[in-house]
Amino acid sequence: MRLKELRKARGISQLKLAMDLSTNQNTISRYETGEREPGITELIALADYFGVSVDYLLERTDNPLMNQ
Repeated sequence: MRLKELRKARGISQLKLAMDLSTNQNTISRYETGEREPGITELIALADYFGVSVDYLLERTDNPLMNQ
């Protein structure tokens, strides 16, 4: 998953991301390390937050734009 890459590219800390998504920093850390996988609701929230498609977030495409 490209979560860490997207977060770092925008200069956002794990804590800031967690607060913005109403979760905790530990959850974000586990998503980034692969210890835990986000559910569909969390994937959509993360994709919306970064303005990318879920497929891009999950590395199924290199095109970050939705519907293209």
